[in-house]
Amino acid sequence: MSIAQHQHRAEQLLHAAGILPVVTVHTLDQACGVAAALLEGGLPAIELTLRTPIAIEALAMLKRELPDVAVGAGTVLTVEQMQQAIDAGADFLVTPGTPPHMAEALAAAPLPVVPGAASPTELLALMARGFRVCKLFPASAVGGLSMIRGVGGPMPELKLCPTGGITEATAADYLKQPNVVCIGGSWMVNDAWVRGGEWDKIKASASAAAAIVRQARAG
Repeated sequence: MSIAQHQHRAEQLLHAAGILPVVTVHTLDQACGVAAALLEGGLPAIELTLRTPIAIEALAMLKRELPDVAVGAGTVLTVEQMQQAIDAGADFLVTPGTPPHMAEALAAAPLPVVPGAASPTELLALMARGFRVCKLFPASAVGGLSMIRGVGGPMPELKLCPTGGITEATAADYLKQPNVVCIGGSWMVNDAWVRGGEWDKIKASASAAAAIVRQARAG
């Protein structure tokens, strides 16, 4: 498949997700419990960060045990991590930022990719490589809604997944922007809930998040 086809698939995946929970786990049990609770709550995709030693193993396990969850590998920082995530069965890849050597490797990846950027210059560089779906990170720190509205004019074909600093209270405002295909957030996977195995709380928060998506898109 071409990069254009992979980018179309990335847009489909993110639109179906609406809100992409950014998940960090320290055990396989946590990974399974969190993903199942999010799915039951109505959030069918996750960004599983590669910030812990267990992450790649957890990704592979989730693809075996919970095939209905779209699992993206997040915080992909190196080409080696990119390949490990692909080998583990990741459905898509997400980076917090995208230096040129990573952009080159990601453009050739055999699956959907959501490369990260923090400025119009970085976004334009990614667009020049064929990317049309990008992660804006850290969204609130680089201008939030003002930045998103600002780049919408000169880059109307670019779809964004802003992540970083978005809360349950601000989620709807981001989702209502025409160039936002999805938002990333971690409020529904509170670290204390994850460590304590409080899956019911995660499920309830995910259900509320899914309702935000429906309401924002209906409006």
